[in-house]
Amino acid sequence: MLQKLNFKPGFNKQVTDSGAESQWTDGDFVRFRYGLPEKIGGWSQLTSSTLPGAARAKHAFTSLAGEKYSAIGTNKGLFLFYGGDFFDITPLDTAITGATFTVTSGSATVTVNKSSHGLTTGEYITFTGVTIPTNSGYATADFTANTFEVLNSQSATFQITMPTNSAGASSATGAATINPYVTIGPAVQTPGYGWGTSTWGATTWNTPRTTSNVTLDPGQWSLDNFGEVLIATISNGKTFTWNAGATNARLVRASTSTSGFSTSANPTASRFTLVSDRDRHVFHFGTETTIGNTSTQDPMFIRFSDQENLNDYTPTATNTSGTFRLDTGNEIRGAVQGKDYTLVLTDSAAYIIQFIGAPFTFSVRQVGTNCGLIGQNALSYSNGRIFWMSGEGGFFVYDGTVKMLPCLVEDFVFTTGGDNLGINYSTAGITYAEHNSLYNEINWFYPKANATQIDRCVTFNYGENCWTTSSLARSSYMDQGVFDLPFATEYSTSATPVFPIQGITNLPGASIYYEHEKGTDQINTTGTTSINAFIRSGDFDITAGVSSAGKTTGAVNYKGDGEFFMSVKRFIPDYQLITGNSKVTLFINDYPNNTATSSPLGPFTVTSSTDKIDTRARGRLVSLKIENDGTGQTWRYGTFRLDAQPDGRREWQK
Repeated sequence: MLQKLNFKPGFNKQVTDSGAESQWTDGDFVRFRYGLPEKIGGWSQLTSSTLPGAARAKHAFTSLAGEKYSAIGTNKGLFLFYGGDFFDITPLDTAITGATFTVTSGSATVTVNKSSHGLTTGEYITFTGVTIPTNSGYATADFTANTFEVLNSQSATFQITMPTNSAGASSATGAATINPYVTIGPAVQTPGYGWGTSTWGATTWNTPRTTSNVTLDPGQWSLDNFGEVLIATISNGKTFTWNAGATNARLVRASTSTSGFSTSANPTASRFTLVSDRDRHVFHFGTETTIGNTSTQDPMFIRFSDQENLNDYTPTATNTSGTFRLDTGNEIRGAVQGKDYTLVLTDSAAYIIQFIGAPFTFSVRQVGTNCGLIGQNALSYSNGRIFWMSGEGGFFVYDGTVKMLPCLVEDFVFTTGGDNLGINYSTAGITYAEHNSLYNEINWFYPKANATQIDRCVTFNYGENCWTTSSLARSSYMDQGVFDLPFATEYSTSATPVFPIQGITNLPGASIYYEHEKGTDQINTTGTTSINAFIRSGDFDITAGVSSAGKTTGAVNYKGDGEFFMSVKRFIPDYQLITGNSKVTLFINDYPNNTATSSPLGPFTVTSSTDKIDTRARGRLVSLKIENDGTGQTWRYGTFRLDAQPDGRREWQK
């Protein structure tokens, strides 16, 4: 007898497969719309270049001239995406003068001589004021027009790789000024002893931490804009600006003093910054109590600028700058703009900061406890609500009050043990959340157990009120808005950056930039590959109809109790959309704790012209799996019909 198979939207991983009747329990690269599952949209690489380092921040904004920019902060630098290409705007650190060069004939390797240069292998540098080494055959532009990676660093020397081989040898000749890129930090978050990142951690500069129970933060940026000025802050470091309206702006690096703007009076050590859009203040979170003194950095201290003034942080009777300190938690983890407020999250509490005008400027009130944020970017704003992942486990939303979100994949995400590979708490600070407004989704990208980089995603669809999980790995993500579609980065530890930095092949690790919700496949420089999407249901069993005489009838109920074996004769596929084909597998089992096996004739190939599939499946428990692995193909489930009949009664006892 044919009956419809109706399933609730979303995954339920909180129960066993046997307990998840009429529910989906697993899947990859699927979403729900109007209660039905479908394969997600594809993604396409935006440019053949790949960025050095792991991208941890992304921000889109528009200049007054209408130019659309996307700023990307990696642990190696700060970059712009504009007009289909990348531009390097990474700030430079203090210049190092008095370097000379040692050149070997016929070799592209040049030794740079400078005692106590303080540079480490893997840092990036540029040169200015170059005097060419004698007999080398190099031109000044070979040095000044390129960025170099520091190789084989020693106390008084390091090496670089030139674009071409030297024409001759020279020993310690020439001259140059070395301009190092600012130090940002490592690509991973690790617990243990160390020097910290950027400003060298939580102790005084150049002093190692004395205990191993401290987490060393990854190299991160916070990015925002003040009009057409990009404001970029290195986590626990300085704040820089880049002015899109400046002359030849894309050839100018971010700095503490750009055309028309300056951050020279800003704090020199802040966890992150944010612009309060409605009232035009710049906030520094986890910053210095004394500006310019990094040893006074307080992870719970907040400083804000004068209104409309990037460079005034000293409170007076005639301005609106000020400070305050939060008191619940150990550190401020993140903040995001709401409609007319800023939500600030520590590691244990939630606060609302709201502009009220003179004389107090802002009100601060605590709105939640035991709801702390897991990482700087693990929160997102959407349509009047703010969603975040907690470091204490679980998901929260603020919509006027703090609420915990019921989640049917919670154990899968937050529990690690046995077969369950939940989040890696020791590296969870890199978790990245962002809204996908095209489909009413909040995505959290996180590292699973033992992973140092992001390799999983959990998604809450607030329109469907359901959860899904996937293996989509994105180190940063940006909703559509300035650009028509979402942009995201994928970090590969083994890839080599395709970017004009000499010698960079010696240090792998690159970020690929994608445009999402485009087509049906994954498209990058290596070609087009399919997205292997699937979804699987929980088990269903049957209860047979019984006549007044006590005999079974052909009528069945798929929300059964396992009393009867069932024989599945056929199924009628129903897709609201299908291009190409999909594979359907019926899994059968006799007992919940046994391993389910595929029916003898499956998997079955289904196309748009398939009317029915004859099967040969027998068991007490049956589940359904739909998958697709072909390029140029997609599907959206409808309502399958299944023809099953009772086939023998279970014997409870001999």
